[in-house]
Amino acid sequence: MQDLYFRELGEGQPLIVLHGLFGSSDNWLTLGKRFAEDFKVYIIDQRNHGQSFHSDEFSYESMAADLQQFIHSKNIERPHVLGHSMGGKTAMTFATTHPEIVDKLIVADIGPQSYPVHHSTILKGLFSIDLQNTKSRREADEQLTGYIPEIGIRQFLLKNLTRSGSSFAWKINLPVIAQQIEQIGKGLNQNTSYDKSALFVRGEKSDYIKDSDVNLIHSIFTNCQLETIAGAGHWLHAEKPQEFYDITINYLKS
Repeated sequence: MQDLYFRELGEGQPLIVLHGLFGSSDNWLTLGKRFAEDFKVYIIDQRNHGQSFHSDEFSYESMAADLQQFIHSKNIERPHVLGHSMGGKTAMTFATTHPEIVDKLIVADIGPQSYPVHHSTILKGLFSIDLQNTKSRREADEQLTGYIPEIGIRQFLLKNLTRSGSSFAWKINLPVIAQQIEQIGKGLNQNTSYDKSALFVRGEKSDYIKDSDVNLIHSIFTNCQLETIAGAGHWLHAEKPQEFYDITINYLKS
């Protein structure tokens, strides 16, 4: 198994941070530095993302196995694990299969249920960019605008572009992500359970954790609490970083 790229900050009890789909460790650096005032923070690029390895296998089972290998290789003991969206599903999968390893679990704006595929427009937009003939990020942004009108989402996605000689290339393994996108919507085994401490944080404007999903969360994560950040959408840690930090740091220190 190949090694994951990661960033290490601070000292103290370990806190492992897992990004979401199309994200990377870069997205968590600002909050990571704040968490590093109290914890030893490891911000990981999951497989097929950021600077980590590309693989044809792309599932929550494989990403949870990557996390287990990472913890073992770094001799990490009793880590807190924080994951957003896809990273939250990885964290849930890992915690329910290796509860003895995790100290506290934080899941940001994702539930254990299955989700229908809803990234088709983003994928079409990314594939529409002519990497060989695009000369600047502005050109790439213009090509993406027809698919994704929200500038913030475009800027987030275009962080995955990197220079490759005179043209551009994707850091993410775009073909495999597109091919395996249904894997990212898969739910947890609903017969599993996790009775250690867990925190779920959702955005008020996001529909990833609806009120109707709360009973399922509690049926699997029997010792969890749920917090809602007012005015935040799915990227709650980027939209409301202070509120997200306050909720998570208070939970981790409690």
